This record gives sequence, structure tokens and C-alpha cells, in this order.
Amino acid sequence: MSFQLSDEHRAIRQAVREFGENEIEPVAREYDEEHKYPHDLVEKAAEYDFVAPNIPVEYGGAGMETLSSTLVTEELWRADPGIGSAIGSRGFGSNMIQKFGDEWMKEEWLPRIANGESACCSCISEPAHGSNVAGIETVAETDGDEYVLNGNKMWITNGTVADVAVVMAKTDPDAEPPHRGISAILVPTEADGFESTKIDNKLGIHASDLAEIVIDDVRVPTENIIGEENEGFYQLMDFFASGRVSVAAQAVGTAQAAVDESVEYANEREQGGRLIKDYQAISHKVAEMATNVEAARSLTYRAASQVESGNDEMATRYASMAKLFASEHAVDVADEAIQVHGGAGFVTDHPVERYYRDARITKIYEGTSEIQKNIIADRLF
Repeated sequence: MSFQLSDEHRAIRQAVREFGENEIEPVAREYDEEHKYPHDLVEKAAEYDFVAPNIPVEYGGAGMETLSSTLVTEELWRADPGIGSAIGSRGFGSNMIQKFGDEWMKEEWLPRIANGESACCSCISEPAHGSNVAGIETVAETDGDEYVLNGNKMWITNGTVADVAVVMAKTDPDAEPPHRGISAILVPTEADGFESTKIDNKLGIHASDLAEIVIDDVRVPTENIIGEENEGFYQLMDFFASGRVSVAAQAVGTAQAAVDESVEYANEREQGGRLIKDYQAISHKVAEMATNVEAARSLTYRAASQVESGNDEMATRYASMAKLFASEHAVDVADEAIQVHGGAGFVTDHPVERYYRDARITKIYEGTSEIQKNIIADRLF
């Protein structure tokens, strides 16, 4: 099945690409080497509606549908995965507010996220619980008209830059099965007892913020429950497919950048009196890289269309397929890009070593490749 981009889609892609070429690419190496969060670029991106583009127009967002948002993510990561991650993740958790939150939550937080003023973080993973969301140990106990939260969250994107967090916590620790007792709770990060520590020894996406969060007797009003109590796991399930499509788009953007650099280098580098593109070993390698990127892109766009259609079963299947295929091949393509560059690809003079490091995370977060295979297999047998 073919997925043709509309004129509007092509205009969005071109706008993000120009932003990436003009604003991101010139400073990408600097932000990577200095592990610096791109606050200035987030502000600029927000002016063009590239921050949380799915937030509805009535709350200050661009109101983009899934494929349009996918294009934004792909092009941001094509410009630079680290900065692309920092910009693209500003709205993490805001989809929960958007779909299940009370009106006061939407009015207070969605405009601030869309305009770049505030970031949101989604506090799900814990030191002992990554893919096993049902096993989380953070608890929220009721004390009068307040929740008292205690726990530890790990690998939290935006953990030190967010102004608000969507915290997944057990409101019924004795529920069976365990996932029935989980709730989503809105927590301002300025709350007493909410402490974040930056994780800065990452392999890649250095410009993106990552943190460990300790939640120690954090108190919030019971009205901060998002949706229904003990329904948080089921609410979260609504966004697994769209999250995996987003990661697939990240992988496609990174892989495309690796192909672009390889083509450029092969057109300039001479060996044995010939441009290396004239050697079949190189041209065939790049041809295979480009083919895998196009296959990943097509599968990603198809998954995006399934998410938009509202067919949960098909969306889940194709999102996992896209995430699996795109992430695995992004790492392979980036690896081959280093090979095309030879020794020059192993140092920071060229960005392909950065793409290789950055691509690797796409095989892990939003469900590892192994988890995606489980999901796909469950829908085949």
C-alpha cells in the first residue's frame, strides 16, 4: 500500500528540514560534545510549531495529525538526533493530559508546553522496572484530600528541565492483576520532595535531558489524578502505538542522515586516483543503506496511518513492526556509514560516529526490540 504525502505534508517536511539545516546542523557537534541542553533552539522551534505539534489549536498547538507529527520528528532527528530529541520530547506525557486530563490541567499546561515555555516528563520506568510497567513500585496513598507519593523513577527524559510530570503510581498496591492498581497523577516538579539528578554518562543523544527522580513524600491534591483512579495503565496503553511510531521516525531520520553523509563523502573522497563512489563495494553498500531507509520510512508512515485511523489492533501491530525494523536498520545503516568513511568515520571530524551512538537508543526505549517481537508474534499466532 502506498502512502503519498499531501502538499501540506510536503510543506511541513520542507519547513522542518530548513529549520534543521539552518539552526540545528551548524551547532550539532558543539551541543553533543558539551552535553548541552538546547534551550535556545527549543524556543526557536516552538515559534514554528515544532514543539509538541499534536497539541490542539485551541490550546496553542499546531493540531497536527499523526503523519504530520511523524514528519516533524523524522526531520528533527535527521538534522541531529540529540537536539531533535530535546525538541521532540518537550511534550512527553502531555498526550495523557490532552486525552484524559481535566480542563484546568489542559488550560494550565498545554499552552505552556506548545509555546516552549515549559516541558513535561512522563515518569514510568523505575530502576527495577522498564518494560514491565505493571511491576512499578512507586505508590500514591490518600491522605485526606491529598495524594502522598513515594518512589524512584529512572531514565526519565526531561527529568531536570520539566516543570510538570505525569507520574505513574500504584494507588491500589494489592490489586490483582497488578496493572489494575496504577494511576496517572499530575505532579509539578517544584513540589517538595521531588528531586531529579541528571544522568550525563550516556552513549548518545547528549543534548537531550535524562534523569533519575526520587519522589519522597510528595504531596499533591487528589484532583491531580489524570482520568480515573486505577485506570492509568489502560490510559497509558492508548499511547504505546503512537510512541513507537515516533521512535521509528527518529530511527528513520538518523539513518537518512547517515546515508546523506555517506553519499557526500563518497562524492569527495578519492582513493587510488578515483572517487570512492566509483568502487562497486562502496556504491553497493550505500545503495543497500538507502533501500533499507526507504523500507523503514514506508513502514513507519503506514504505522502512522493506522494510529490515525483508530484501529487499535492494526496500529499496535504496525507500530511495533515499524519500531523494530526502523531501529534495527538505523543502527546497521549508521554502522555502514562509518565503514564508508573508513578511519575518518571513527573520529568526530564527521558526524557519522555520532549517528551510530545516537541510533542505538532507538532499539531500547519505548519497548526494546525483543518486546516488539513479542507483540508482533502475539498478533500472528
